[in-house]
Amino acid sequence: MLNSAATASPGHGLAALELRVAEDLRNLNYPARSWVPNRAPVDNKQVQDVVVIGAGMCGLVAAFALRMAGISRFRIIDRNPSGLEGPWLTYARMETLRSPKDLVGPACGIGSLTFRAWYEASFGLQAWSDLYRIPRSVWMDYLVWFRDVLGLPVENGFEVSSIGPGEGNLVAVDFADGRPSIQARKVVLATGRDGVGGPAIPSFVDGLPKAVWAHTTEMIDFSALAGKRVVVVGVGASAMDNAATALESGASEVRLLARRQIMPCINKLMGIGSYGLSAGFSALDDNWKWRISEYAMRQQTPAPRSSVLRVSRHSNSSFHFGQGIKQITLQGRELDIRTTSGASIQADFLILGTGFEVNLDTRPELNNIARNVARWRDRFEAPKGMEAADLYRHPYLNSDFSFREKTPDSAPWVGNIYCFNHAAALSMGKLSSDIPAISEGAQLLAKSISEAFYVEDIEHHWGLLESYEEPELFGDEWIGSEI
Repeated sequence: MLNSAATASPGHGLAALELRVAEDLRNLNYPARSWVPNRAPVDNKQVQDVVVIGAGMCGLVAAFALRMAGISRFRIIDRNPSGLEGPWLTYARMETLRSPKDLVGPACGIGSLTFRAWYEASFGLQAWSDLYRIPRSVWMDYLVWFRDVLGLPVENGFEVSSIGPGEGNLVAVDFADGRPSIQARKVVLATGRDGVGGPAIPSFVDGLPKAVWAHTTEMIDFSALAGKRVVVVGVGASAMDNAATALESGASEVRLLARRQIMPCINKLMGIGSYGLSAGFSALDDNWKWRISEYAMRQQTPAPRSSVLRVSRHSNSSFHFGQGIKQITLQGRELDIRTTSGASIQADFLILGTGFEVNLDTRPELNNIARNVARWRDRFEAPKGMEAADLYRHPYLNSDFSFREKTPDSAPWVGNIYCFNHAAALSMGKLSSDIPAISEGAQLLAKSISEAFYVEDIEHHWGLLESYEEPELFGDEWIGSEI
């Protein structure tokens, strides 16, 4: 039988779906009973059990999993205005998501919370059938609905300036605008692709005025590129989408330069994608983790076919392979780009599609963490021929997403900070950066934090055990007999 929510008008259908969500959550006893004891206030302010930094997809599903686990004293903060969390409406420029439309994503196994349920209720069954890939703005609409229907208390406009040791073994979170700091037992960095690093900026732009180049993560005025010659460095997904946006905005020509001799065409990790990968990657030894990650990085994930066609359908676009950049100089108002093959290209504007790097040392707010946590370079030596500076900079995490001290017993507070973002991939696999396994990652995170709280508070729970006196039998249920 067809779902009534999907066959009704969009407005009525969404209202019916929200009733289904409420019923499903009620049947799961959500929110779960709170069981974590209150900590004594610090400076007359309540100690938070968990602070989740970042309210994009990862932060929302992490908070949902915590509440499902009975951890209710948490805060979710984000630096961006409401509705602009994550990349979807800021620097992301793809037309649609790469992920298949039917992935469960952040729903944590609850059917009424899936994108499919929301989309069918909003637009109808036929619209779902006709949908090929999810438009990125529609995905953001879904995430806003997910946040609202679950009542997740996101606080916007919180720019973190420092994370460091607090009172006792607490973690202190300070803010750029001088608002009161937060003392928390646990902190979750749900900060996405660039939250433990930032955009990878090659040295060949050193000295160039910022007016002639930008990274794909920046807010670019594409209308100003109308009639201009644009060079895009890279042929990955973000490079392709920015090239297409420049072409669609009227650029006179767009050239894409790639160091590689051929276009990457195979997404290697798709070959082993499964629940087994999600569940088992973190249990692999370091050699296997490195081997898989280094191989996937070296092979490179191709841009989606639709993104490449979005560029190549323009006759004023061109792809140049085997063209690494050797030097760029500014000749008057024109960029002179010299490539490793000896070619010379003139352009008016340069866009760097060079991706992100994981590097704690580049984030001022993470200075305290950076000097105290282990990286892979501190714990692992790659086999000859498989060295990778990018991977060596990744944090070497515990099996629960938490940071590990660089020097044992020197900074135990860092173990109370959880790296629930892209930088966890080398230690944990793709549990905290991409849509397919985000629910499994969040549930593991919530379970791990719950375990830590219970162990830390065992004296409190022992006291509850000893003092519990509520009878289930009242003495009138039986009569004793002599033998």
